[in-house]
Amino acid sequence: MSDHEPVLYAEAMALLSPCPGGTYIDGTVGAGGHARGILERSSPDGRLLGIDLDVDALQLAQQVLAGYGARVTLVHGSFAQVGTIARERGFYPADGVLLDLGLSTMQLAAPERGFSFQLDGPLDMRFDRSAEVTAADLVNTLAEDELADILYRYGEERRSRRIARAIVQARPLYTTTELAQLVARVIRRRGRIHPATRTFQALRIAVNRELEALAQGLEQAVEVLAPGGRLVVIAFHSLEDRIVKNYFRAQSKGNSGKQGPMLRILTPHPVRPSREEQERNPRSRSARLRAAEKL
Repeated sequence: MSDHEPVLYAEAMALLSPCPGGTYIDGTVGAGGHARGILERSSPDGRLLGIDLDVDALQLAQQVLAGYGARVTLVHGSFAQVGTIARERGFYPADGVLLDLGLSTMQLAAPERGFSFQLDGPLDMRFDRSAEVTAADLVNTLAEDELADILYRYGEERRSRRIARAIVQARPLYTTTELAQLVARVIRRRGRIHPATRTFQALRIAVNRELEALAQGLEQAVEVLAPGGRLVVIAFHSLEDRIVKNYFRAQSKGNSGKQGPMLRILTPHPVRPSREEQERNPRSRSARLRAAEKL
């Protein structure tokens, strides 16, 4: 995700549809790219609450959004707690919530963060560096079957058992390069995708409990929205996209007898980046956007 051009920017703005005087929440504010678009479109008096787990990202967002003054509130936290944060900061109810679930270029490009198998750094992978568990902790302490389960469930890695066995035999592993080279020795490269891609994805999701956070965040976001408010979610792999799709579908049907539908789906099919965007920003290739409106 380029810092200058957030993924699916025009599509996200069109579906979120920010208006003057509106109240909006960017649950993954990152470098502030989408946030800036929301503030511009909701000027002169729309307000934005930006939340992020990554303190470095928040500092950057603060610089990028400084010109909007008191219209912006930035909070260090998780979108899994968006309901609580919105109430505490006076953003309840909200007219729109945006969740962009991708890793930022800034996070990938910092070797010391340990997100990239292409750069040598510690096996960290925490979005929130005050969190206790790192990727090295998982790699070096989990039992072989637990490791294999994480690689299979969160990375959809078919060779999860073989990789887990090799990791356990080679322990301790402390750097991204050690792990990437180990996985590359265990499984042959096929096509353009590096053999360690799925392993790194799986460990990152496990370290940050991303799928649990997403399930919680979707529920809280819908609760926070005013009727007519919109929820826009950009996912970057099938596991996230499936959770969003299934949640939207369930909430658009309602449950038997108890309550009617909560959402109207605005995107019958996920919105994908144009060919131009994919060529301009290869990391956008896997992005899928879904949106819904609260009834």
